[in-house]
Amino acid sequence: MHSIGNFIDVLDKKVARSTFGRVFRLDGSGHPKERKDSRLVTELRAGLTTFFTMAYIIAVNASILTESGATCLCTDTVDPSCSNNPEYERCLIGIKRDLTTATAVIAGIGSVAFGFLTNLPVALAPGMGLNAYFTYQVVGFHGTGSVSYGLALTAVFIEGWIFVFLSLIGMRQWLVKIIPASVKVASGVGIGIFLTEIGMSYSGIGLISGSNVTPTDLAGCPPQYIDKFSGRCDSHKMQNPTLWIGIMGGGVLTAFLMSYRVKSAIIIGIAFVSIISWPRDTTFTYFPHTDAGDQMFDFFKQVVAFHPIENTFVAQDWNVSAAGGQFALALFTFLYVDIIDATATLYSMARFSGVVDPESGDFPRSTLAYCCDAVTISIGSLFGCSPATAFIESGAGITEGGRTGLTSITTGVCFLISIFFAPIFASIPPWATGCTLILVGCLMMRQVTTVNWAFIGDALPAFVTIVSMPLTYSVAYGLIAGLFTYTVLNGLIYITKVISRGRIQPPDADAAEYWTYKPDSTNPPWFIRAAQGKLWKTGSFENIETRSIDQGTIASEKELVGNSAMRVESHRSREVTM
Repeated sequence: MHSIGNFIDVLDKKVARSTFGRVFRLDGSGHPKERKDSRLVTELRAGLTTFFTMAYIIAVNASILTESGATCLCTDTVDPSCSNNPEYERCLIGIKRDLTTATAVIAGIGSVAFGFLTNLPVALAPGMGLNAYFTYQVVGFHGTGSVSYGLALTAVFIEGWIFVFLSLIGMRQWLVKIIPASVKVASGVGIGIFLTEIGMSYSGIGLISGSNVTPTDLAGCPPQYIDKFSGRCDSHKMQNPTLWIGIMGGGVLTAFLMSYRVKSAIIIGIAFVSIISWPRDTTFTYFPHTDAGDQMFDFFKQVVAFHPIENTFVAQDWNVSAAGGQFALALFTFLYVDIIDATATLYSMARFSGVVDPESGDFPRSTLAYCCDAVTISIGSLFGCSPATAFIESGAGITEGGRTGLTSITTGVCFLISIFFAPIFASIPPWATGCTLILVGCLMMRQVTTVNWAFIGDALPAFVTIVSMPLTYSVAYGLIAGLFTYTVLNGLIYITKVISRGRIQPPDADAAEYWTYKPDSTNPPWFIRAAQGKLWKTGSFENIETRSIDQGTIASEKELVGNSAMRVESHRSREVTM
């Protein structure tokens, strides 16, 4: 073991000193902006960890999108959804295999490109939530919605290029900068709790479920005791063997190894639970002796299998006028949900990995990051997939030590390999990764201490953001709720101050966080300068591409932050004296 450790250490140092190491800014590369503690083997291990926590998307995304009916046509006049039509069901089997390949391809291409262009440890794949909206709200179950599958893909394709445009003009970066600091920090914490909720639900270990009486309920019962309509447990709660296998193998074992700083602790936990869940004649098998279990086991036994995309490739329908306002509604919804979701996730993951500049509030190559995310969306639509996005499961790889784009490149390569080994990777049970997401959520909670809890105008919006993300099951809706609360509350406080000419203010107003984005002091985007009639007075279009704010602005922001800290300390001193 000691010799292996020495070999890895020598390899890390040798790669770091090479051109390759300098390109990815590995620790010891000599690059002026090298990433501390970033090493080749650590990055590869982190990429594998991210892949294992994301691998479920290969099967889950295909299953959800298949329920839209895709390109299968239902001609049954009695049952518009063709729920019991054998010919239609055979078509859906082919569609599901097409989408399984497409999901792996998009996740692979997107993650590799993102890692290479941005050098950030964030992986891309078709997003959960957006795929459900695409299937059940836009296209409808088996095509019973208001927009056809082809038109929905067209909306996704157009959405991606709109995102590219918004990124190039600096709109998405500007949106991040104007979000109050406490709300941005709260977004990372909320994502952590959201991950925890996913890990605890039937997308993970199955500890919680929905309920007819309360929003959530204790679960963990065997499948035969789950109400098929509500998803809640009728009885035998906490008695499902898979729950305890997930908790002990994926949770306790992983946490125990992490406590001793064992490398690959997360991978070991996931692999251990997966392997012991594959034999069929156990109470916690992933392949029960049912029709669905038989089909999954037959697929698993193939080990190596490649299915070419036959029906969903370039399936767009450009007859937009046929859907009218429904097409515009779908496009607008994809736009606002995805732009907020992806923007918040990218910023939070960048902050979690420690690469956000505290002075500018931006992260390296942000324009490339947003553009890469946007182009992946449009490319994904060509393969028949719903919008792709940055995955919050990337936090697992960051927790494992991922700091550079090598992490996401490794994840992407694993997805590309999984195209040929889909039977294996599609057979990782959810209870193998559930506790991993809970552990990542725990680590992301550490950011909550940097929220400004001293002033209600900052604390309440942050709190609303944190709780809304898991409770609405959406990063986008949580951030919208937080920004709405911030705007209304602080807007009323400001109006009261103006009307009273400064005489009526909250007693703890001095503890308020400065909103550091000032259009007059920082260099605003070109579209704001144009509205102010200053476009050509600030050096033409040289600042259209996002860049770090100038040193004078940095100095002024440091002064503002310093004054804010002094005011908070003064306020606290007064409280102690009183």
